[in-house]
Amino acid sequence: MQMNHFLRVKRLIFLGICVAIFSVVILVKYARLAFVQEAPRMAASPVVQRGSIVDRNGKALAVSTSFYHFGVTPSAMHDIPAFARAVAPILGESEQSVAATVANASNAHFVYVRKKIDQNTCDALYEACRNGGFIAAVRFDRIPGRVYPEGALASQLIGYMGDSGTGLAGIEYAMQDTLSPKVAADFLPADLQGKNVYLTIDANLQFKLEKVAREAMASTQAESLMLVAAEAKTGEILSYISLPAVNLNDYTHSSSEERMDRPATESYEPGSVFKVFSVAEFLDSGAISERDMFYCDGRYEKRTTSGERIVITCLDHHGWLSAREALQYSCNDALAQMSEKIDSEPFLARVRSLGFGSRTGVELPAETTGSVRNTSDRLWSARSKPTIAIGQEITVSALQMVQAATAIANGGVPVQLTFIAKITTHDGSETYSHKPVMRDAVLSPRTAAYLLSCMETVAQSGTGTRAGLGDISIGVKTGTAQMADLVHGGYSKTDFLSNCIAVFPVENPEIILYIVIEKAKGENYAGRIVAPVIKEAANEIIDHLGMNRGRAASVRHSGSITITGAEMLEITDVLPDFTGLPKRELLPLLHRTDLRVKINGDGWVKTQNPPAGTPVTEQMTIELYLE
Repeated sequence: MQMNHFLRVKRLIFLGICVAIFSVVILVKYARLAFVQEAPRMAASPVVQRGSIVDRNGKALAVSTSFYHFGVTPSAMHDIPAFARAVAPILGESEQSVAATVANASNAHFVYVRKKIDQNTCDALYEACRNGGFIAAVRFDRIPGRVYPEGALASQLIGYMGDSGTGLAGIEYAMQDTLSPKVAADFLPADLQGKNVYLTIDANLQFKLEKVAREAMASTQAESLMLVAAEAKTGEILSYISLPAVNLNDYTHSSSEERMDRPATESYEPGSVFKVFSVAEFLDSGAISERDMFYCDGRYEKRTTSGERIVITCLDHHGWLSAREALQYSCNDALAQMSEKIDSEPFLARVRSLGFGSRTGVELPAETTGSVRNTSDRLWSARSKPTIAIGQEITVSALQMVQAATAIANGGVPVQLTFIAKITTHDGSETYSHKPVMRDAVLSPRTAAYLLSCMETVAQSGTGTRAGLGDISIGVKTGTAQMADLVHGGYSKTDFLSNCIAVFPVENPEIILYIVIEKAKGENYAGRIVAPVIKEAANEIIDHLGMNRGRAASVRHSGSITITGAEMLEITDVLPDFTGLPKRELLPLLHRTDLRVKINGDGWVKTQNPPAGTPVTEQMTIELYLE
């Protein structure tokens, strides 16, 4: 038989060798897969249930929830228009918008259609995609989230959390490891629960004072406002306000101004309020006495031996003044003369001993140190000491001012400020409970008592008379400072910072209250625009805490109230009547993406806007007022 010309011996041998080599390669790879130990798979990271942030009474301010990112794989989407018709109504978007999102990402492996949706929206989308046959092309990624039941209340203090589950600001950031501790490989089930943080603020009092603050901002047309109220003896901060503020449930759409934590991070020249601390230093060092007199002719002028000329003007010609009267009338001339009695170094050392130039150490991130100059600084001059004495050439924070005031309120002994009342585990066991931390004395008891009486004089017959309470003693000091002109340098002729600090009752200080109004329009004199706000805020605090006062009304109550049950809240085509519903039953409304719900106050719904029976439209705003 004759062999085919194509199948020659050499070609057959070559083909055999190739088959043999290929077989060897396959066998080697098989052997590696069969005998090499498989690398262990990484265990999924445990999910830690983040602890809650609550006020001193346990009212929820930040609670954990779950959100979802809703996305699609464009290449797996067989009918984009039909998909858009199915999900657009649920997302509250147009069909064209949803279709464009998917179509424009046709070359991408995956695209998110909507991020951070709640559980109800997620369930609705899942059903729509399953019924429409799109379930294989969509994905729902669960992410940890937060709901802030009080919206913008104390927002800069509470802070907010990012999509990764990490705090990005405020207490959410500062207490990250407490709220959501890192879990070791050998974790126990109990380790999966973060701790709950009880703040020192009282949410009900915070709400009342924020109302006062917003009204003050509106009436003065100010750009911003700060308010800090603290217990004088414990250092616990009862109210902490920075306006404008951010709604924490919608922080991604907020401005930097709304997110700014002014009382902790902003430093500024305080002006005449600082005179209280200057006089305290002059007296305590022995540089002056309570009996010394200083003559004010409306202008402090001095020429140094080196030829430097110092001129500081005063608002009036006050004549002969004691230290008390210098504070009463806020005399620049007298304070500048007092500064001559003490050397610069010991003066600055005493300024720093009160806490200026260093952080207070509260539980907040990015706290400013302010600025206290050294005599070796390039900008230090013969003018610096008298200028610092009247509250210029020094920058402070609102927290530093309150911290320094605790020394005057506590007989010369400052107390550490704090925002943390206690920390508990998920089952309520306390792991931390705040106890007052007293610092080293910085003033003598006599000096502190004298300054309190001077501040009372300011409220009775000085620049702070509009802060007087009548039936409870109060000591105040007001101050109005020109703000820096960041464009042209020097001081602005139009922008002023008006502030006032208060301590009450004078005979046994319980509360320190400090308010700052920035860039008010029109009137900016602190005695006229801030002192009345101090009075209103102090009255709210006194009534809320039940402090004894001469004309306080009293009522008797059994101590028990009856709350009737309420049906499950449901919104269909028209708005229901929310009247009488408790706040806890309104919280699910905050998850709605098709409506904008604003809850004002605490307790039960008193009024609503729009009224019951109003047709429901997409993205309509519903305001509920509770009492």
